[in-house]
Amino acid sequence: MSANVEQPNSGLDIVKWIVAIALLAGAVIANNIFEQESVLIRAAGIVAAVVIAGFFAATTFKGKTFLAFAKESRTEVRKVVWPTRQEATQTTFIIFVATAIIAVLLYFIDMFLRWGVNFLTGVGA
Repeated sequence: MSANVEQPNSGLDIVKWIVAIALLAGAVIANNIFEQESVLIRAAGIVAAVVIAGFFAATTFKGKTFLAFAKESRTEVRKVVWPTRQEATQTTFIIFVATAIIAVLLYFIDMFLRWGVNFLTGVGA
């Protein structure tokens, strides 16, 4: 990751965030006002508002930082060595067996503790 020093919000960044938030709020309000319109038209309007708001947000300092982080994350995900189907299946089976064994052990521990409490206090559970 890059070591960017946090910069204070500039006035233009604040305006861009206000525009982005206003676009999203406008999309919600317009969706409610125009509920008699076709769902397809309303969905297209909402998608357009979200894309435009995303553009405004991406041009801010925080937006540019997020985009750089997303690009670096994508690069790191490509470096991951993913398990094969057989490895994933075997690991899942091992976890299932271990969970079953622990469940049985906890059942017997609980049964023993109930028996002990019942024996000591005479109160049946």
